This record gives sequence, structure tokens and C-alpha cells, in this order.
Amino acid sequence: MSDAVELDGALDGLRVLDLSKLAPGPYCSMLLADMGAEVILIEEAGRPGGRRSAEARGGRADPNEERRRYSSYALGRGKRSIGLNLKSEEAREIFYALAESADVVLEGFRPGVVARLGVDWETLRAINPRLVYCSLSGFGQTGPYAAHVGHDINYIAVGGALGMIGDREAGGRPAIPVNIIADFAGGGLMAAFAILCALQARERSGEGQYIDLGMSDGVLSLITSALAGHEGAGADMRPAAHMLNGGVPHYQVYETSDGRWFSVGSMEPYFYANLCRALDCEEFIADQGTEDAGRRAEIAERFAAAFRTRSADEWHELLNEVDVCAKPVLSLEEALADPHNLARGMVVEVETPEGGVMRQAGVAPKLSATPGRVGGVAPTRGQDSEALLGSLGFGAEAVAELRERGIVA
Repeated sequence: MSDAVELDGALDGLRVLDLSKLAPGPYCSMLLADMGAEVILIEEAGRPGGRRSAEARGGRADPNEERRRYSSYALGRGKRSIGLNLKSEEAREIFYALAESADVVLEGFRPGVVARLGVDWETLRAINPRLVYCSLSGFGQTGPYAAHVGHDINYIAVGGALGMIGDREAGGRPAIPVNIIADFAGGGLMAAFAILCALQARERSGEGQYIDLGMSDGVLSLITSALAGHEGAGADMRPAAHMLNGGVPHYQVYETSDGRWFSVGSMEPYFYANLCRALDCEEFIADQGTEDAGRRAEIAERFAAAFRTRSADEWHELLNEVDVCAKPVLSLEEALADPHNLARGMVVEVETPEGGVMRQAGVAPKLSATPGRVGGVAPTRGQDSEALLGSLGFGAEAVAELRERGIVA
């Protein structure tokens, strides 16, 4: 007889209290929620404050409000929400009561803020020694930059990634990627990984622990391979000067006859030879590893001229028939309609609070026994306050009174 426990999601039974606001933290808890964790958003009880409030904008409309709203719909999917004014002792006591049964607390404030609010690691570990507490910040809790403000562009600058991305024709000026590298990969994804590691350790030790995750640290970890190459070659990886950042003709993007862009990644000699033959450039097969800048420029120019003779779709069909690493560069709209992405379940439709439908990214890891799932869009602020407070013993009249006084929302 099997003693296996049936689970709907891999993280069923896991309770996460999420104090974070900006993208990295919510993305981390979204990943956990997709896999079955109960994620409770701890949101402000009153109107949102801080540097993005209406007051901070001088009463002006937020030009990014629509984008932020739809981003929150995705990052908050499958979660619950309670509004708490943590500057109030009564609200803190409610938070402490929730923390007693929580497995994880996630916060994304600047260093020192949670201590001032009384919801820091030292305070909560005394309440729940099994708690895993993750502080996700730009530069970590220690070091010369710990108290500095920043965004993704600053974290990838310090972490070494930004200095490797750019265009030779622009004088090596760094190219700014969307905030994927630090916020989402080095931040949110790395935090989810760290939390699961700490939970696994708790299974053996019986105790939780504190996680100090700086996004600039995460960026440096992501460039592990590039760093190793730098150490071996003894030279910096400058923009458009390396095989993997645009420095060679066979790992490059080219414009096609229909004005689209096409990616080629034929690093291995076999794939490179196939590429040369398909482009009618057989004379360059022996020159893949040339260090001659002039020869490289000649190859790139011939490749570019060849790609301008067909459309992106035509090249896609032709090059994949002859076994070449090649794919068209898709816009977001094209990616959402791509047959492979659709077949992999990576595009899902979710109903919005306004009654419309929005497309979101599906769950990337494909677990055979406990597949993740996309919950509904983010809850409204305080949507689950009454239910959560009820689980702590608060009656309807007590909840109404707390709301009236601005303790909860």
C-alpha cells in the first residue's frame, strides 16, 4: 500500500504572507501561488501611499496606470488579500496571528523598514520559529550600496550584465533590456528558489531561517558562465565583441525582406556549415572561428544580404528543414499567437474584473503529477479580509469596526 499523499499542487498547504509591492516580490509569490501555495497579500488599509501616490505626483494622473493595473492582475493571480495598517498596534497583532500559521513571509522594502513596522525577522521568529523569512531588495541588507535606491537598470549595471549588452554601431553604448534580468530572474525567480531551499532545509532541521536576497547578487549569479569565460580569457566581455552578444556573424540577428528580424544561433560547426550552404555562402565554412575583424565583417555583410532576399517566414521554413538554429524574432503579439507557445500552454486567458479577458503567461514548469495552474486575476484590496479575520475569531461586527477605524480594509 502506498503512503503517498495526493496533492492538487506541488505547494499545497504552504501559506505565504506577501508584504512586497513592486514586481520582483509579487512575481516570486506568483510562482509559488501557481504551484498551489496559499499566498496572502498584506496590503495597505488606506489609499496607497509612497512615491507612487497621487500626492507624490502632485495630483497628476499616473501615465502608467493602465499598464500597472494589468501587470498587477497577472502578478497577483491566484492570491488572497487583506488590508492592514501595520502602523497600528491592532493591525500588527492581526499580522502576528497570521504569521503563527504561516510558512513564509516575503518583503521587498528598503533595509530597515520592516523593523520600524515591527514585522521584521527577529520579531516574527520569536512568534513562529519555523518561519522562512525572505527580504528581497536591490542591493541586499549589507554592503556599501545596501541603503541605496535603485531599479532593474541599476542592479544589472552593478551586477555586470548591462556592460555586456549593446550595439557596436552605437559605439558600444549599453542596450537597456526590459526589466527581466534583475527584477524577474535575479530577483523574483531567485527568491522563489531560495524560499524552497529554506523550506527543504526546515524539513530536516525543524527550524526556519532568514533569506537576504539582493537583486544585484542575483544578476552576478546569472552571468556565471560569462564570468568564467572572462576569467579564462582575461578580457572584459564588451558589447558586441563576444560570440554570445553579437560579436560573430553566426550568432546574430538579420533583417529579412519583409522588414522583420531573424535570429541565428549556429555556434556548432555542423550548424554553421548548414547555415553557410543555405545562404549560398559555402566559401565561409572554414572561417567560423576567424579572429580577422575584416573577414568577420565580410561574412556578416554577405549573410545580411542573403537574409534580405526572403521573408522571415520563408527563412524559418527553409532553415529548419536543413537543420539550422534559427527562429524569427517575435513581437509580443506574435509570441502570444505562436503555435508552439499555444501548444505548450504558455498563453492562457483570464477574465478581468471589468468583465473582459486578458492573456497571461502560463505556468512554465511542466510537473507530471502536480502541474501548476493559473488562478484568477489579482484580488481587490482587502477582498479576503473578512474571511481571514473570521478564521482568527473576529466576528462581523468586530471586522466592521476595525474597517471603520482604518485598521483593516
